[in-house]
Amino acid sequence: VQLQASGGGLAQAGGSLKLSCAASGFILDSHYLGWFRQGPGKEREFVGVIMWSRGRTYYSDSVKGRFAISRDNAKNAMYLQMNNLENEDTAVYYCAAARIRSIGFQTPTRANEFDYWGQGTEVTVSS
Repeated sequence: VQLQASGGGLAQAGGSLKLSCAASGFILDSHYLGWFRQGPGKEREFVGVIMWSRGRTYYSDSVKGRFAISRDNAKNAMYLQMNNLENEDTAVYYCAAARIRSIGFQTPTRANEFDYWGQGTEVTVSS
C-alpha cells in the first residue's frame, strides 16, 4: 500500500494551490480517501474526505467552500484544490485511506479511522 502526496509549496494569501495523492496497492472502491493537515504546534486536523466509489465528499467547516476534493479513476489519484488560501492553512498536508468495513460505514473524519497514510507535503501561505 502506498499513498504519495505532492504539490505543496509556497502560496500567497488569497491564492490557490492543488495537491495530489497517488494511491496504489489497494482496492480504491473499498475505501474513503481523505486529507488531513497539521499546522505548526497544532494537532492533526481533518480537512476532507471522498468516498472513492461514489465520489461523495465531505469537508471540515474550516475549509468548506474554499477547498475541493476530486479523484481520477484512471490515474488512481486524489486531488485537493485549495482556493482563497489563508495563513491558517499553513500546514503539512497528509493523504490517508480508510477501508469501508461494513454496509452503513459512517464517513470517517478522525485520524484513527484511517488505515493507511502517506508522507506529508508542506504548504506555506504567506500574507
